Amino acid sequence: MPQGFSLSRSNLPATLFILLDILTSYLTAHTAFWLRFSYVETSFNYQSLSVIHAFLVVGTSGMFGVYQSWRGRSLSYFLGIVIFSWVISFTLLVAFLVMTKSTEQYSRLWLGSWIVLSILLSIVFRILITVFLRSIRIRGRNSKRVLVIGRGRNFYSIIHEMGHRNEWGYRLDACLEYDQLSRVRELVESQLKKDSDFDECWLCLPLKDSTIIEEILFTLRYQTMDIRYMPGLRDMALLNHRVTPIGGFYSLDLSCSPLNEWNSMIKRIEDVMLSLVAIFIASPVMLAIAFLVKITSEGPVLFKQRRLGANGEQIEVYKFRTMYVHNEADGKVTQAVKNDQRLTSIGGFLRRNSLDELPQFLNVLKGNMSVVGPRPHALAHNEQYKELVDSYMKRHKVKPGITGLAQVNGFRGETDTLAKMQKRVEMDLKYINSWSLSLDFKIICLTVYKSFSDTNAY
Repeated sequence: MPQGFSLSRSNLPATLFILLDILTSYLTAHTAFWLRFSYVETSFNYQSLSVIHAFLVVGTSGMFGVYQSWRGRSLSYFLGIVIFSWVISFTLLVAFLVMTKSTEQYSRLWLGSWIVLSILLSIVFRILITVFLRSIRIRGRNSKRVLVIGRGRNFYSIIHEMGHRNEWGYRLDACLEYDQLSRVRELVESQLKKDSDFDECWLCLPLKDSTIIEEILFTLRYQTMDIRYMPGLRDMALLNHRVTPIGGFYSLDLSCSPLNEWNSMIKRIEDVMLSLVAIFIASPVMLAIAFLVKITSEGPVLFKQRRLGANGEQIEVYKFRTMYVHNEADGKVTQAVKNDQRLTSIGGFLRRNSLDELPQFLNVLKGNMSVVGPRPHALAHNEQYKELVDSYMKRHKVKPGITGLAQVNGFRGETDTLAKMQKRVEMDLKYINSWSLSLDFKIICLTVYKSFSDTNAY
């Protein structure tokens, strides 16, 4: 490498990724054209449309933060944002064609091939770049030098986990542990006299020592390094933690729903569209099931259950009745078990294949459930487990769902042990904390795939 040239101080510039997206859009448009028409030379209309889309994908990607630094963040989440940005860009492109009444000028097969090819190629490029960056970071290139100041369990955890794994691109070159608050300033000044050429400073302090932050900031006032406060919060059950400005003050959010007004609107649109499509497709099946339930046992076709909805409000959840009419003792809810004698002749089949839950799409249309979310539990189980499972009630910060992350990961059906319920709640909180449209789509696909092979449903 030439003298004076180093990757240690910079990330790959956003300009490179912008050019990469423009090139991806243009090349895949022409490749799709060749696949559709068997010759390379494209017409003016097709070329102009690829140029329009290049501007759209750059605009949407920039709006959703694709071109920001993703150093140290999850690759899967990053790819989800990339896919979402490309989908939105093509949605806008199709809307443009509809508004200009020019859809008939273009091949639908070409457009579909272009969409698939461009998204796949964009994902491949990102994965290759990530693999390349991790490989050179392990060798010490493209890394940021970090000064770590702190003490306690969080301080040691960061040193242990980040000090030996440079694939994230952070090199912990100086770790200062203080024993007395009065000596922090002296310790930092001594280090800066020996070496001040750091890119970042991490303050890994216990919450009880947060009063010294101002003093450390004063000591570092002449430094240009980025300064990050990393309190020991990882052992807490955080939910969508971030910094929010409120009335001129800064709030470190510890437990907040990611579904703000904008995200709630997007998810509501998703729910309405999916439930309408599902009801339209499944309506013959639902009518047949209703008829079979009615003629095979006495009682109502639909079974209504009281459950907790968003923010702990009680709602009525609809299901096809799968058991003979019976009475439960007050405050007691007996979960369905394998070979349950209460099941009707078709009840077991309906439950195993999740067909009994089809009426819940009506709940989704009403707005008290979502297609994807934490599964609603019986009220008695909420009372039982909220004292036994940490952060149990945080799963009610969003609408309950017909399916969820816990269900597609094997935590469906009877929760006969506390460990099973803990894993289910853990998955529910993970979903709430990392919600995205791409995650919803993944869960829906896995639900359809697993609904006919799940041995935990009975």
